[in-house]
Amino acid sequence: MPESSLVVEPRCEYLTLPALVQLLETIFLAHGCRAEVARCLAENCAGAERDGAHSHGVFRIPGYVSTLASGWVDGRAVPLVEDVAPAFVRVDAANGFAQPALAAARELLVSKARAAGIAVLAIRNSHHFAALWPDVEPFAEEGLVALSVVNSMTCVVPHGADRPLFGTNPIAFAAPQAQGQPIVFDLATSAIAHGDVQIAAGKGERLPPGIGVDSLGQPTQDPKAILEGGALLPFGGHKGSALSMMVELLAAALTGGHFSFEFDWSSHPGAKTPWTGQLLIVIDPSKAAGQNFAERSQELVRQMHAAGLKRLPGARRHQQRERSLHQGIAIAAEALQQLRALAQG
Repeated sequence: MPESSLVVEPRCEYLTLPALVQLLETIFLAHGCRAEVARCLAENCAGAERDGAHSHGVFRIPGYVSTLASGWVDGRAVPLVEDVAPAFVRVDAANGFAQPALAAARELLVSKARAAGIAVLAIRNSHHFAALWPDVEPFAEEGLVALSVVNSMTCVVPHGADRPLFGTNPIAFAAPQAQGQPIVFDLATSAIAHGDVQIAAGKGERLPPGIGVDSLGQPTQDPKAILEGGALLPFGGHKGSALSMMVELLAAALTGGHFSFEFDWSSHPGAKTPWTGQLLIVIDPSKAAGQNFAERSQELVRQMHAAGLKRLPGARRHQQRERSLHQGIAIAAEALQQLRALAQG
């Protein structure tokens, strides 16, 4: 085999989930986060890495660190939880991260959902730099249905427009089923997640057609051209664009957060996290009429398999989670060396 055709796999080390959480928590503590925030972010990033969601795992850590160093986000912020209506909770994240704000309001949100059958959590003044499915999956594990949306920084051109306006604006959904893991999906309303574009650029890979445009508005498959003055496109043309608009309205207009185009981080070199908002809707399906919801979910899954579907949304993550449980979480040696250096402050 010619030497040029050889593929050299990076050397990896394998960490348990608790070991990776501890390492990441040390990094966040060393770079200005209070203990509760550090733990919350560490568990989120480590869980994403465990499940193979690499664009939102340890890949994100340097961005977190540079953002904290820039003063753009407050790693010591204490969220203010506001009980404003029988089925509505507001949280001011105080220019901190969204996950600690969710954690602070979670008990109240669940109690309202169980009492009223449905409850809404509106988080504003917050930074979300992670995968969205970890925010909803725990609710499904408790037998609840959860839907969440979050907007991000301007990097997506609305369908039919000529300049970027929306963020990647993901939507995440989770529902219990009677047997097995919850049904969970997390999708960007852009044609691809922004983190995946960054990873492709770092590897020198080309993207499929229809992903984005360059600085002149011309279609491109070069991820660097998208990142350097270009923009992403919505998935599905006008359909994805409409969903992205919906996310802006729910995550920003309804919560009191910033639209994707309303914040300016130019005076904070190194800032990476969008300063926007997040909305969660949690439903208690036990209040619905008819058969048990989890059993109905199970029947839908059975029929999907019977129709020939080989893999459900989220199944690959759950498979990787099982492998990581037995083999450990593979971290490239170079990346692990960088993480350990960051842990020194």
